[in-house]
Amino acid sequence: MQRRLLAIYLNDHYAGAMVGVEVARRSRNSNRENEFGSFLEVLVEEVESDRRALRAVIEEQGIRVNRVKQAAAWVSEKLGRAKPNGRLTGYSPLSRLVELEFLYLGVTGKLALWRALRDTPVAVRHVDLDELISRAERQRSEIERFRQRAAAEALGGDARPEDLDA
Repeated sequence: MQRRLLAIYLNDHYAGAMVGVEVARRSRNSNRENEFGSFLEVLVEEVESDRRALRAVIEEQGIRVNRVKQAAAWVSEKLGRAKPNGRLTGYSPLSRLVELEFLYLGVTGKLALWRALRDTPVAVRHVDLDELISRAERQRSEIERFRQRAAAEALGGDARPEDLDA
C-alpha cells in the first residue's frame, strides 16, 4: 500500500513539475526584455534541473511515470493560458503577477516534497535532498521579491523598498 501511495505522490509532483517548467518558460519568454527576464532565465534552468532530480527519484524507486497524469497536466497548463488578463490579446502585467504566484505555489509544493522525502523512510540516494531543499527555499524567497514588484506594477501602489533590492 505504501509503495502505491508513494507512486501516486511522486507522479502528482512530477506532473506539477511539468506544469511549473512550462509556466516558468512562458514567463521567461514573455519577460526577456525587462527586469524580470534574467531572474526567470535562471529560474527556468533550476526548475528544469529540479524536475530531472525528481525523475531520478522516481526511477530510483522503480516507479513508472504516469503518462495520463503528464498529459492531463500539459493540457491544463495550455488551457490556463486562455484566462482573461485584462487585455484582449497578448501579455499583460497581470499575466506576470499570476505566473509568479503560480511559481511561488509550485516551489512551495516542491519544497514540501523534498522535505517529505528527507523526513520519511523513503530511501533516496541519487539526489541531495538537503541541497534541493535549500534551493527551493532560495527560489521561493526570490520569487516573492519579484512577485511583489509585479503586484505593484499590475495593481498599483508601491512595493516595499526592501523588496526592490533583489
